Parts: sequence; structure tokens; C-alpha cells
Amino acid sequence: MAVEVRADATPNPNAMKFTANQVLFEGSGSASFKSAEETDHPLAKELLQLEGVDNIFGFQDFVTVNKLPDAEWDDLLPKVEETFTKVYD
Repeated sequence: MAVEVRADATPNPNAMKFTANQVLFEGSGSASFKSAEETDHPLAKELLQLEGVDNIFGFQDFVTVNKLPDAEWDDLLPKVEETFTKVYD
């Protein structure tokens, strides 16, 4: 099944929440990563390699992507959505 993702703004202008129609992070705990080297999680690893991404926070069916202050969401959003497709399709 292809992943469907909805992007939602957060009170933090440097963070966007991406909610999927499937579980992204297994288990009862949350996951927070600042670099691709910190994780073997396929989605986390790919997201952290995108230029402009500072860190991510994941829990069950969502991931919050935090961008660097000088990165633009207009540039980053299509890359984040592409990453979900690459990892889950």
C-alpha cells in the first residue's frame, strides 16, 4: 500500500508535522535524531540527509521535520514528500 502523507504547520515556523496513513515508527517510544549516522531507520536516515533539515522527531504515524532557519519550506516540502514515496512505495 502506498503511503499517504498530510503536512501540517506547527506553532514553530521551522517545524512541519507529517502524518501518514500507516505506522512509521514502531513501538511505544518516540524517536528523535539530529544526524543520519544516529539511526538505521530508513525514513529518518533519508530525511536527515536532505539539505536544510536540522533534526526530526518521530512517533507512531507521524514525523516532525525541523528545518534550519535559513532553509525554505517551499524548497524542502517537495523533497520531504519525495522521501516518503522513495522509502514506502
